[in-house]
Amino acid sequence: MVVEEAELAAGWAAELEDLLLRVGQRFSRADLRRRMRAYVRGLLGSVGRKHGWQLAEFAGHSTPDGLQNLLNRARWDAEELRDDLQKYVAEKLGDGDGTLIIDDTGFIKKGITSAGVQRQYSGTAGRTENCQIGVFAAYSSDKGRALVDRELYLPKSWTDDPDRCRAAKIPEERTFATKGELARKLVRRALASALPVAWVTADSAYGQEWGFRRMLEEAGVGYVLAVPKSQQVKSPPGTWRIDALIAEAPDDAWQHLSCGDGAKGPRVYDWAAAELPVIDIFAGDTPTHRRWVLARRSPARPDEIAYYLAYAPYGTTVEDLVRIAGSRWAIEECFQAAKNECGLDQYEVRRYVGWYRHITLVMLAHAFLAAMAAAETERGAEETMNPPSRPSPWQKSGDSWKLSIPAQHATGIPPAH
Repeated sequence: MVVEEAELAAGWAAELEDLLLRVGQRFSRADLRRRMRAYVRGLLGSVGRKHGWQLAEFAGHSTPDGLQNLLNRARWDAEELRDDLQKYVAEKLGDGDGTLIIDDTGFIKKGITSAGVQRQYSGTAGRTENCQIGVFAAYSSDKGRALVDRELYLPKSWTDDPDRCRAAKIPEERTFATKGELARKLVRRALASALPVAWVTADSAYGQEWGFRRMLEEAGVGYVLAVPKSQQVKSPPGTWRIDALIAEAPDDAWQHLSCGDGAKGPRVYDWAAAELPVIDIFAGDTPTHRRWVLARRSPARPDEIAYYLAYAPYGTTVEDLVRIAGSRWAIEECFQAAKNECGLDQYEVRRYVGWYRHITLVMLAHAFLAAMAAAETERGAEETMNPPSRPSPWQKSGDSWKLSIPAQHATGIPPAH
């Protein structure tokens, strides 16, 4: 056992050394490379609070000045480091059926000088707080999951105040962008990267945006996106609310399916899905994808229903859609691990550039942990396979239910005659 643990530690050390050498090219001076290595090792180390003084102490520095300089004043590009991170995640966790997950998280802060800070709702805290908001992308596959991109949300109270932006070193070209616009930026970068992305999923804050869904459809990328119950669903006969459509689902449309394992075992819900009639296509005369509506119902509390819109290649099953919907929780696990293990939210920087540099270095450290966990899974015990799911009673003769919407239920555009 001692020998095995020593071999494991040596393997981890060698992998970390390879990763640090790989990204070291982004730092033109030897002293910056040393500080970067010390910072990442500190993020991965047994440091109580991963901020300046404690990270400096862990690295053997007499003051945190060198590490603070790395974040605030030194010349290096966090965007280039992000590109290296995405290549690393693609190599270690990449899979042809991989999913990109979009979500935001809050960073509670004191004062008014940290870039982007103001009183705003934080889903992390579950209330309005003085905080910064970051919009993130995570990559998830059967091999593991890791954060791969980030953008700092700047409220109009910042972008409308040039002096305030100048003091926080926010670039002049950075104008106001909604969280949805930042999400589209993250997706476009991921699709242009080495990451093999087949699916995108996100919560209703992003799923309800028509422009976000349209961008994915034009790119030919499948999605399963949560939407509010008031979401309008279009079809040739008219437009309807999604909750009204799901209310018409027959009893045998609901299937008892797991959307993945949680902390307490499989997350099992009742699910209903239906293909929508084709409205338009992007790939010539022959459609390659279909739109769906999807709903998740709690078996214990059937009044609690979550709604989704999906866009999927022909041949996609209800089980596939459920699996993608369930993968959205992976980004919450990434946030938790990156905060608890790598200090994602424990920074002391106030400037715009410092935020991006700290967050990117934390994502690099977290990606390393994800890669090591994936390697251990591959070397370790046999992977657990889900038992084959029973065929959906709603998909008669192997064909999924085609939603037929009665005209009398229309609440929007009147049916065409």
